Amino acid sequence: MTISLPAGFRCHAANLGIKDQSLDFVVVAADVTCSAAGMFTQSHFAGPSVRVSRRNVASGRARAVVVTSKNANVATGPQGLADANEIVSTVAQRLGAEAGEVLIAQTGVIGRLLPMDRIRQGLSTFPVPLGGTDAEAVAKAIMTTDTVHKIASAGAGPCSVVGVAKGVGMIEPNMATMITLIFTDADVEPSVLDAMFRRVVDKTFNSVSVDTDTSTSDSAIVLASGAGGPVDAGTLEAALFDVALSLTKQVARDGEGATKLIEVHVDGARDDAQAKRVAKAIVNSPLVKTAVHGADPNWGRVAMAVGKCSDESDVDENRVTIRFGSQEVFPVQVDAAGLQRLSEYMRGTDVRIHVSLGIASGVSTVWGCDLSDGYVRINADYTT
Repeated sequence: MTISLPAGFRCHAANLGIKDQSLDFVVVAADVTCSAAGMFTQSHFAGPSVRVSRRNVASGRARAVVVTSKNANVATGPQGLADANEIVSTVAQRLGAEAGEVLIAQTGVIGRLLPMDRIRQGLSTFPVPLGGTDAEAVAKAIMTTDTVHKIASAGAGPCSVVGVAKGVGMIEPNMATMITLIFTDADVEPSVLDAMFRRVVDKTFNSVSVDTDTSTSDSAIVLASGAGGPVDAGTLEAALFDVALSLTKQVARDGEGATKLIEVHVDGARDDAQAKRVAKAIVNSPLVKTAVHGADPNWGRVAMAVGKCSDESDVDENRVTIRFGSQEVFPVQVDAAGLQRLSEYMRGTDVRIHVSLGIASGVSTVWGCDLSDGYVRINADYTT
């Protein structure tokens, strides 16, 4: 069944010929200016789209978001910034909005100028008013090397929340995620929306890593049209979390060359921040990732990843417990039969690693994927 955008939103997706014949352009607009929030990459090479959107979303209000894919428009100097501003201004003019009410995200290869002649042609012909409501078309239009489009939805009282995301490589967000767009018809004040979105992002998009590389273009945006009326804040935040968590797992599962989803849960930490640091050390370890890929029951690699967190001076191996699924592997001695069971478990498509530090009550869960030769091949040939 096709997932539609929440009430108060319309969209248009198309191919502008930025790289090939696949969808590479989408605009989603609200019927009226609405509440908005966004989080963006902290990269020192942040692209023009990030800089423009960070500026425009500061008011807490927006009318639309436009995405161009297949070219990140990053490290392109003053011309790249001018091009991003031109796209925003043109879309705003076509929609009858102010340029400051339009957000933008761009994704793809770094260091190449946009083919603005083709983009201008496409911008001059997209239909106004927008007629589409297909959220799956939005999800497909923002893809780059993704093998599947990523979409999720949840109810929030009388309202709905629908989100899309893209991203399979260059992923360890330091704010939010690759590109994710979330829409709801709930009526919520910008300050309230911003606060709940930041809490949700911290436990979802900021808790995923494919390859430890923070993108130059990470953008997470949420728009609330208000068309469905007010919703209890707790109910809305829970729906936002459910959608964001689903998208987070979809991104990790579709990591470049990935065959398995890895979930790392750390508890018993000094605080939640420490738990996340240790969990990220595990999920980012190439040795852990390759062991999971090969179903190699070498649980010592997890112990190594915990141990290398040298700044965590209160971590003591005598208090640490390590489990794969429900099977404890440390400090108990694992015999040959136990190693066989562990290998069988690791052959599955989902592998959960659970580490208890035995310090206090801090907890965090992060997600990632295995590391295969497919990842190397994809990225060795990415621009050639």
